[in-house]
Amino acid sequence: MALHVYLVLVFILLTTHGEQTQTGICKDVLQGYLTGKLSYQVEALKQEFKSFKDVINVIEESMKKFKDAVNASIQEGGIANRDIIYTRWGKKKCPSNAKLVYSGFVGGSHAGHKGAAVEPLCLPRDPEWGLYKDGFEGAKAYIFGGEYEANTFTGHFTSLHDHNVPCAVCLVQKRSVVKMFPARKTCFKGWKLEYQGYLMAGHHNQQAGSTYTCVDKNPETLRGGHADENGYLFYFVEAHCGSLKCPPYFQGREIVCAVCSKK
Repeated sequence: MALHVYLVLVFILLTTHGEQTQTGICKDVLQGYLTGKLSYQVEALKQEFKSFKDVINVIEESMKKFKDAVNASIQEGGIANRDIIYTRWGKKKCPSNAKLVYSGFVGGSHAGHKGAAVEPLCLPRDPEWGLYKDGFEGAKAYIFGGEYEANTFTGHFTSLHDHNVPCAVCLVQKRSVVKMFPARKTCFKGWKLEYQGYLMAGHHNQQAGSTYTCVDKNPETLRGGHADENGYLFYFVEAHCGSLKCPPYFQGREIVCAVCSKK
């Protein structure tokens, strides 16, 4: 190591010694340097410098481990506290990777009402009440049950026609977002599939607004709920070419969907 480096080290080490010791070290080292004959003090400085480097290395390594541990803890804690909730339409239970918050049935506005609310609700099976007055009176909004309208589709779906629609509210942990992807039955890279199904909405010629909803591909029904009472209705969604680009879409083909989550 160059001599001037040792001289710099001397001044660093001086901060750890008393004034008298500092003067002695300076005198001995400078005298040896000027005469061209560094004495044993250089070897002593080398040893002290080596010890000093070892201590610094230990400190730096400890700080790195501490920083990595803190970052890992923050990241793990952040992910662990990220819980998301979604509704699985058409099913009474949640997928195996999710926890059931409650199982219920679909409610919403009547398909023929102009002032209908757009979004369906997953109503719990054990409702609670506040102030109430039984019987219809005054200006109010209404909520009806949901029904499948599936007589024009194919396969096992036709047996669902006019049956009431169940739903399940599900909680999944270590996720930050959940989204329904239309026209997909698999998730994009980096996303995890919660469930897949078919896109459903209100009839195009009914007065009420509706929303696109992903109903599970193996839908269930509610016991005893198969009368044609209408209410909030679920129709399969088909592609209509024109302003919609075909291909990749095809005229009259039913649209699938996937509900996916991501960390």
